[in-house]
Amino acid sequence: MSIQIKNVSKTFGTFQALKNINLDIPDGKLVALLGPSGSGKTTLLRVIAGLEAADEGTILFDGDDLTDAHVSNREVGFVFQHYALFKHMTVLENIAFGLKVRKKRDRPSASAIKEKVNELLQLVKLEGFAERYPSQLSGGQRQRVALARALAVEPRILLLDEPFGALDAKVRKELRRWLRKLHDEVHITSVFVTHDQEEALDVADQIVVMNEGKIEQMGTPDEVYDHPASPFVYDFLGNVNLFRGRLNHGKLSVGSAHLEVPEHFDATNIEAVGYVRPHHLSIEKVKQSKGSIPAIVIFSHSVGPVVYIEMRLQDSEEYVEAEISKEDFSSLDLKKGEIVYVHPKKVKVFVPEDFVI
Repeated sequence: MSIQIKNVSKTFGTFQALKNINLDIPDGKLVALLGPSGSGKTTLLRVIAGLEAADEGTILFDGDDLTDAHVSNREVGFVFQHYALFKHMTVLENIAFGLKVRKKRDRPSASAIKEKVNELLQLVKLEGFAERYPSQLSGGQRQRVALARALAVEPRILLLDEPFGALDAKVRKELRRWLRKLHDEVHITSVFVTHDQEEALDVADQIVVMNEGKIEQMGTPDEVYDHPASPFVYDFLGNVNLFRGRLNHGKLSVGSAHLEVPEHFDATNIEAVGYVRPHHLSIEKVKQSKGSIPAIVIFSHSVGPVVYIEMRLQDSEEYVEAEISKEDFSSLDLKKGEIVYVHPKKVKVFVPEDFVI
């Protein structure tokens, strides 16, 4: 089931939550709506579900106009962050709820409902939990029950609002992998809201990056991470170092250093900012090129096999961070206060008009 969103806007009082959104979600894809709080991602999800009405625009499911259709007529499954399970019902009863409340003519038989629930329990790896109550389950198990309940009614589209936000980091990671595997098995068009960049990059087929009610960029995880369309996307998707300088015929001058940026060869004496990921920043004890920038080592700390080096650019108040292996850190033998040279191996330059929202 494909979803087409055309020129959708939504306002709450004086606050415009969505600004002329246009988005095509292909059939069978797992799509992440990613952005900070207030970016409009949950509002967009609720508009797709029919839980909110758009002020302007059109919502199409497989080409059918459902803009004004009631949520009950959209055949969507919805999974909330806080499970929303019925505490007084068993796991079996929770999963079966959506089937049991159907009109009599549409309601499956008791045996068919039980068979369906057992299939879903196997799918979400909770066989043997049918008679337990939500209070007897872990957070991760409750969320899997919530997902099974959403799938029980055989929705055309699955919508998830921060599904793992209430769980601890380890459980979130386990459930992300599980959701990816589950989606590959059921092939239902799914849209999930998250503010967690790692979650979106790890799980989604496509990522829609949102900011202040607008779409900044849509693409595969590799596309939005490696080829960000704006300073916002670059900054939001992971840590980044900023090198402020002037752009002139394919070179960004930062102090006495000159960084090669051949894609900007036609630029002449323009103020610009170079964006560099910490893992694209190498450290030299001795200056080896015109693109090496002097910096002072301020602090270092390790996280597993990776060491993060914080430095301040010499003759500047700008700080940068490099991410290197423990082996490289050991061979460099860096000391606090030592002057080194940082060399950006990959830099993306944005000029002032790129920053206009």
